[in-house]
Amino acid sequence: MFFFWVFLLAAVPVPAPVAGSFGWPLAPPQVTRRFDAPPEPWLPGHRGVDLGGAPGLTVRAAGSGTVVFAGLVAGRGVVSVAHPGGLRSTYEPVTASAAVGDVVATGEPLGVLEPGHAGCPVDACLHWGVRRGKDYLDPLALLGLGRVRLLPMPGVQQGG
Repeated sequence: MFFFWVFLLAAVPVPAPVAGSFGWPLAPPQVTRRFDAPPEPWLPGHRGVDLGGAPGLTVRAAGSGTVVFAGLVAGRGVVSVAHPGGLRSTYEPVTASAAVGDVVATGEPLGVLEPGHAGCPVDACLHWGVRRGKDYLDPLALLGLGRVRLLPMPGVQQGG
C-alpha cells in the first residue's frame, strides 16, 4: 500500500502572509536558539527564536503594523508590534526608538539591541516572539523557514 505525505511548516498554522511582507528583525540573521513549543501551554518551552548579534545593532520591525508597547518588562526593554491578521511580534532586549502608536513598515527601526539575554552564546541576542491571541507561533514560519513536519495527506488511509 502506498502512502502520500505532505510537507507543512511550523507546528502551529500561521496565516499565509503576503510574499515578502515579513523579514528578519536583525541583520545579519544568526539563529542561536529555535522555537520550541511546549506540549501544553502552561509547561516550559522557548516561545520564540533567539538571534545572535552585537549590542547596539538596529532592531527592525519584522512586518508592518502598529507599535502597541515600548517599555520595560522586568527591567528589560521590550517592543511589541500588532500586525494585520491578529499577529503580534515582540522583541527583547531592546532600547526602543519607536513609541506606542507609531505605524511601522517592514524593516523600519524599532530600537537597538541591548546586551544580556540569558543563555546567549554571543555578546547579545534578540528574542523574537510571535503570537496570535494566546497561541505562540514559530517566527521563522513567517519567513518560510519553520520546521518541516511530515503529515499524512487527508483522506489517505493509514495502516499496513
